[in-house]
Amino acid sequence: MTGRHQPIRLPPLKTLRVHNPKRAPENPCIAIMSSVLACWASAGYNATGCAAIENQLRACMDGPPIPPAKPNTINYHLSRMQKYMTSRPKQK
Repeated sequence: MTGRHQPIRLPPLKTLRVHNPKRAPENPCIAIMSSVLACWASAGYNATGCAAIENQLRACMDGPPIPPAKPNTINYHLSRMQKYMTSRPKQK
């Protein structure tokens, strides 16, 4: 047996695609904001018990912005590979 092997053929697929690769990054301030809103709903607006959570929210909002994420190129690379993965139509 020589060192050469037959390539593995996968079953034909309509498209190679990963669903929604462009997801927005999670904002860390959203959890704190929901805590502030829950505190205001239970204790009333301008409650002294909510002051610590409000200060956390202000610190989070005044912090440095989240850097933009690099775009995911997985669907581009999968589309380039698709011609090797799908079967070609037979010629008559």
